Amino acid sequence: MIWRRRKVGSNAPGCANCAVAGAGRLNRLGLRLDNADYVVALAGNPNTGKSTIFNALTGLRQHTGNWPGKTIARAEGGFETEGKRFKLVDLPGTYSLLSASPDEEVARDFILFGRPDVTVIVVDATRLERNLNLVLQILQITDRVVVALNLIDEARAHGLEIDHQGLEQELGVPVIPTAARFQEGMDALTRAITGIAGGSIECRPRRLQLESAGVGDALEEVTRMLEVEFPGLPHKPWIALRLLEGDPRIVDALTTGELEALNPGESLAS
Repeated sequence: MIWRRRKVGSNAPGCANCAVAGAGRLNRLGLRLDNADYVVALAGNPNTGKSTIFNALTGLRQHTGNWPGKTIARAEGGFETEGKRFKLVDLPGTYSLLSASPDEEVARDFILFGRPDVTVIVVDATRLERNLNLVLQILQITDRVVVALNLIDEARAHGLEIDHQGLEQELGVPVIPTAARFQEGMDALTRAITGIAGGSIECRPRRLQLESAGVGDALEEVTRMLEVEFPGLPHKPWIALRLLEGDPRIVDALTTGELEALNPGESLAS
């Protein structure tokens, strides 16, 4: 198994490295922590049952509003388990993180700049191939991921059998079959979230090699420049490719210093 459980000890991630340590950064993204121990992002394509999973996890402990400076609705909620409090943020439903639509920008920016402790990606078990496009894109940004293989009841009704353990091997992150409207798999999903947040589950995602015809040398050069300027920056090849494509949000993050805050060693509370 590519992801594995490990003993929690001195080498396990502590709260100094979790998202709540970056309260200032999260506040700039419009998130109030409300004494949460961990922050969880909920991502997925539209019509995958993402809202049903959000409701199943949070119950009545939720509220809605808009993302800062946008008319895009957002929902936040909370749940407690094993003595820890989790803030759950429901990201806009998106098919991709690579386009420039406002919904996609919100989802990508929160995962990249908010650096949640766990990202739950909800996929439709009856349309798995189409949904995996978003999964692979998010795995380029973060390795703290759980895949919720939702609507598994509908897949069974259509005679579909999905080897979720084999999918775990391929992706390198936990894959939990769920039928959220019937509460099926929700306990297992909560345990996976808790394990990743607390460090007892270590993910080892399989990432795609970033290639783009005719820009190989430029990609290597920009990646090297990022290594010099931001040695602790995660996923530098992905960021380099976005810079080469002229992604205005990533360019702005570079010029304003927001990109520098992604360095693990930087203070995130300012």
